[in-house]
Amino acid sequence: MNRESFAAGERLVSPAYVRQGCEARRSHEHLVRLLLEKGKCPEDGWDESTLELFLHELAIMDSNNFLGNCGVGEREGRVASALVARRHYRFIHGIGRSGDISAVQPKAAGSSLLNKITNSLVLDIIKLAGVHTVTNCFVVPMATGMSLTLCFLTLRHRRPKAKYIIWPRIDQKSCFKSMITAGFEPVVIENVLEGDELRTDLEAVEAKVRELGPDHILCVHSTTSCFAPRVPDRLEELAVICADYGIPHVVNNAYGVQSSKCMHLIQQGARVGRIDAFVQSLDKNFMVPVGGAIIAGFNDSFIQEISKMYPGRASASPSLDVLITLLSLGSNGYKKLLKERKEMFSYLSSQLKKLSETYNERLLHTPHNPISLAMTLKTLGEDEDKAVTQLGSMLFTRQVSGARVVPLGSVQTVSGYTFQGFMSHTNNYPCAYLNAAAAIGMKTQDVDLFIKDRLSVRRAPCQQGDPGGGHRRAGLPLGSSLAFVLRANRTAGFLLVGGGSLQPRTPPPPTGVTRRQIQLSLRTQDLAHAPALLYYKTFRT
Repeated sequence: MNRESFAAGERLVSPAYVRQGCEARRSHEHLVRLLLEKGKCPEDGWDESTLELFLHELAIMDSNNFLGNCGVGEREGRVASALVARRHYRFIHGIGRSGDISAVQPKAAGSSLLNKITNSLVLDIIKLAGVHTVTNCFVVPMATGMSLTLCFLTLRHRRPKAKYIIWPRIDQKSCFKSMITAGFEPVVIENVLEGDELRTDLEAVEAKVRELGPDHILCVHSTTSCFAPRVPDRLEELAVICADYGIPHVVNNAYGVQSSKCMHLIQQGARVGRIDAFVQSLDKNFMVPVGGAIIAGFNDSFIQEISKMYPGRASASPSLDVLITLLSLGSNGYKKLLKERKEMFSYLSSQLKKLSETYNERLLHTPHNPISLAMTLKTLGEDEDKAVTQLGSMLFTRQVSGARVVPLGSVQTVSGYTFQGFMSHTNNYPCAYLNAAAAIGMKTQDVDLFIKDRLSVRRAPCQQGDPGGGHRRAGLPLGSSLAFVLRANRTAGFLLVGGGSLQPRTPPPPTGVTRRQIQLSLRTQDLAHAPALLYYKTFRT
């Protein structure tokens, strides 16, 4: 409603009441005006009514929502399902034009404005997170791997002789396949072991640059966020090498926005050397659905060049999701999440350390990794690799997601390249280990549930005259970790495998408890009593 509408309303309702409503409306409009004028994330998050008002105002600027629209083309924003239209807030035209994902669409002014505002807010958040000198960025409706591919394809036009991409090894398939998909040959640089950490071999990188020749190298493809015991690449030193030899530098910063350390590395690398672009995931850093990434850099013209390389229009869904999220949180809300994540990392680290010491394991010392942690799995005894796999299966059965168990000697072929010791980022890491990460959005209860419940077995009820309970009878400490349960399982002559099924070696269940009851309890994830019941009744000293 505009001023004339409110004036007309005063003939029907008391002018005092209408003026009060008009002032309330203006408070919403004031927030919108500040957003459009400053192009920065508001300090305090918006309420849902302001957000929905803003989105509705933008949507009615698109031609498919014009009351008198007459579409006679092949792409006129027609949607068969009203539910689909509401899901997208009636932003149907997407973003960009056929020649540039950042271009304005004449028939979709609202969607174009949404796109520009989103990119501006994301740029503000990247600066807030620690990369203060970034000059441009844009949201692309592809996940991190394909967004890296887009960067490599853009560099192809600048370096027509280039054939190779130098890549310090990280065992993650999508970043490796991004180079293959772009048509380049990855040159894998093995990491060096320093203490427990796997770090960038700078001498090997520079030697390979001299061997291949700078003109034949498209770029150095480095990594920040990663699974321990690998740690972020030595970005500053790599940036200096790239500047010295005139080689572009693309950084895979997949979930690094949430880490001030990762963002500091990028800022410092750009300050002392060369970083052309860095790519980060939307879902991992902003808690939105999978399917979007941010491509950012320090050279405005190069980032624009990447955006123009994107063929065709693009989905507005990732931009809409992150816009709603940032306006809901505000910069203060996002900073609070970053602070909480740091606290969760410290808490997870302390709890994993206690757990590891209890069972003669060790939390790997990886101080350069600000997100991921790793605990050794050395005490599983014979057939360690098989036991590690069984531990992973048990965690999955107990509804633990995100944790990884990494056995020794795993071999994996990716796009024709064979990696020894795959998942461990090196050919021969000294031990198997368990990974866990403190990512944005994690809560204390997640850590407690993981450490105290899903990685342990509860004490069984004591029998009359047996104050020690079932675990003491089995010779296991109270709250035994699953790693030790696996070892005890072999000694006891039975094996519990993923999915809660019982292998044929299982001894007969106790009187009054049928085999079917135990299987059913496990299959329905009723783990509060079934494991304790199972271990209490079947372990033998």
